[in-house]
Amino acid sequence: MSKFAQGKHAYGISDRSGFRYKYKDMRREWNGLLVGRDEFDPKHPQLGPFRKVVDAQALKDARPDRKEPQNIFVGIRTVQDLSPRPLRAFAILGQVSVATADEIVSVTGVTATGQIGSVTATGVDDSVSIAQTYTVTVQSYLGYNKFYIDGVRQDTVSLSEGSTYRFDQSDSSNSGDPLRFSTTSDGTHGGGSEYTTGVTTNGTPGSSGAYTQITVAVGAPTLYYYCTNHSGMGGTANTP
Repeated sequence: MSKFAQGKHAYGISDRSGFRYKYKDMRREWNGLLVGRDEFDPKHPQLGPFRKVVDAQALKDARPDRKEPQNIFVGIRTVQDLSPRPLRAFAILGQVSVATADEIVSVTGVTATGQIGSVTATGVDDSVSIAQTYTVTVQSYLGYNKFYIDGVRQDTVSLSEGSTYRFDQSDSSNSGDPLRFSTTSDGTHGGGSEYTTGVTTNGTPGSSGAYTQITVAVGAPTLYYYCTNHSGMGGTANTP
């Protein structure tokens, strides 16, 4: 086995500065460089490599958040002598339930009436979920009638795909001005045709309960609402 000389009288050249030092006074750094004593730089504690520590990503026996059931309260028509038994009423997914503290009656259907003793409650029609109802009126502007949506003249409305919107024309000012939809501005007055996909109507404009309703189809184009009898009354219905 070979041996190395101690180098008591030898000199070495610093790998950092190129200066000459006595070999016995030189020191080797953590990165392998042989340097003079006054050049020696110890390894900084923030220099790697480091031991990898993996943080825990999940809990053992985790429990998901509990989704509370939604209670929809329905109106009470007549209530008599509630002091002996407190009343609670709720509707869930088309089922109307009316109950006191110690008994309950449930009636399933679109429109239902349940009665317990002297307490009567009537459920509402929940077969269609209306995303928004717009109130439509007709007013004169610069000598011409215009549709006003929630009080805004020819307002631009936004209709989301898959949602149902109702344009309420029960106000008497709507008489003789049926609201319809088209893919062409001003509808049939602008050379277009009536758009009927997902559109339903009820009653006569200007009378109680009259409305035009639309369930927006997926991929529906930009629509325009207009009056079938008079031009220039309508506006835009964006379908983002």
